[in-house]
Amino acid sequence: MKVKKYIGPTMPEVMKKIRKELGSEAVILNSKEVRHGGFLGLFQKTKIEVVAALDPDPILSNQKPAMDKEIPLPSKEIPEEALASNQRVLDEIKQLKSLIKHSAEEKYDYPADFLLVYQHLCDQEVDSYLADKIIRSVMDKFNDLTLVDYKMIVKETKNEVKEKLNELNFSGLSYENKVVYFVGPTGVGKTTTLAKIAANSMLKDHKKVAFITMDTYRIAAVEQLRTYARILEVPMEVAYSQKEYLIALEKFKDYDLVLVDTAGRNYRDKKYVNEIEEYTSIGMQSEMYLVLAMTAKSKDLTEVYDKFNSLPIKNVIFTKMDETTQFGSMLTISLEKQVGVGYITNGQDVPEDLLVATPELVTDFVFGSITNE
Repeated sequence: MKVKKYIGPTMPEVMKKIRKELGSEAVILNSKEVRHGGFLGLFQKTKIEVVAALDPDPILSNQKPAMDKEIPLPSKEIPEEALASNQRVLDEIKQLKSLIKHSAEEKYDYPADFLLVYQHLCDQEVDSYLADKIIRSVMDKFNDLTLVDYKMIVKETKNEVKEKLNELNFSGLSYENKVVYFVGPTGVGKTTTLAKIAANSMLKDHKKVAFITMDTYRIAAVEQLRTYARILEVPMEVAYSQKEYLIALEKFKDYDLVLVDTAGRNYRDKKYVNEIEEYTSIGMQSEMYLVLAMTAKSKDLTEVYDKFNSLPIKNVIFTKMDETTQFGSMLTISLEKQVGVGYITNGQDVPEDLLVATPELVTDFVFGSITNE
């Protein structure tokens, strides 16, 4: 095994040297900040010292053993503790390889363990600018970065995220407003989400609920909501015009809650957003939720939010959590747009697959995999 020590002004520069000399298969054995130069202990400069290694004939290889060679079996079973220890080593090697790969590509001058947490946020599709802002804020909380280990960084980063989210309004229905609109692009699950919230309001809070749909562009959408209305035994009206919408509102004036399903159309069409604006400007006092699917790219969700930004959005609802393993878009939308999350849906079952969002819940989703490593 070839082992060599590297010293440089920043971690990315050291990583470039390692990558150039040892290749992408190298692993880091140790990294720390050291002081060099100066005169009589004065004017010393802080540098990064990394000990890296490369095994020219590694035990772990992607090559399959030749079929004509007999592989000896161990005479005894490997103890569970040894297996667990080996797995930890493999996980660390995986992290270190990722660190080397991304350090060569990124321009950020984080210490090694901070870089790993930053990369986790980016892998979760948190916007890179926001991830950088979070990591630098965490770094500022420590007086001596050389005394900080990986677990401390993860813990402090989670606290930083929760503190920022706690500044926002995370809340579901408060029943202060009788009429609630659900808006968003087509295919995000507005109708199913509406039905889940209706069922919860009826079963848990014993509210008298009614439905209105303005989604008359798709017959299937009307029939889907009609099916939910029949199952839940709640009245439903279809509004083809503003006049019919006002008639429906008057009809349901004695109900506790009127949930309005808007048309799922191309959100890039300004006419669609304008139509919603016209409807919501008439009738009773209301509130509005923007429904977004977590399966979409973070940049696309930001674009969607910007298109609906002229509407009085109270909170965002994120759907299809069960269809992805990347939850950073919730963090990006919440912190960059300064908007809270009302609900998260994690399946098709009504009403079970509905979670009331909290800053703690969103943080746990984003950091779930990193805290289990």
